Amino acid sequence: MSDFPLQIDGREVTASAGMTVLEAAGRAGIAIPTLCHHEKLEPYGSCRLCTVEVESRGWSKLVAACVYPAEQGLVVRTRTEKIDRIRKLILELYLAHAPDAAGLRALAEEYGADRDRFEKEASFCIHCGLCVRYCAEVKGANAVGFIDRGTRKEISFIPEIAARECWDCRECFPLCPTEALQGAYVFVEALRFPRSTE
Repeated sequence: MSDFPLQIDGREVTASAGMTVLEAAGRAGIAIPTLCHHEKLEPYGSCRLCTVEVESRGWSKLVAACVYPAEQGLVVRTRTEKIDRIRKLILELYLAHAPDAAGLRALAEEYGADRDRFEKEASFCIHCGLCVRYCAEVKGANAVGFIDRGTRKEISFIPEIAARECWDCRECFPLCPTEALQGAYVFVEALRFPRSTE
């Protein structure tokens, strides 16, 4: 099927069937921030940092660009005052969990986010799911997963699998936007295989 046109930030760009708005923008060199997207993984839409405004058939709405399909005639706005306010708030919430993450700090500066707006809850995890999905979808190991739900949701290595699979892999470590995944794994290892200090 041939490419079709759509408009992103006032520019006419082309997309192919099956592309998302994020992919169409990327093809055109238009950057949309995201923390949970990876080209090897199925779109997930959890971080919501890629929120954009789309207009189609006279209706406009806010959507996650990484999961919203590109379509002919779609009008997309990636930077408006409203979108910037949304991204700023999202970043402020994430910074409460990972205040020292370099990637978050750089985005916070770009969007004027206040690192101290919300009380710190240093979980060092923003639940982007990159490690969980990469381990399952790419590696097929399922050594790390989500446990619990809602505000108690956490990422956890499955000790029996992690001890066997993770030591020689560690491909998920550099994916972590809060740079804490390696520390979490070392922590789990320390608990599972305590070393003598003598």
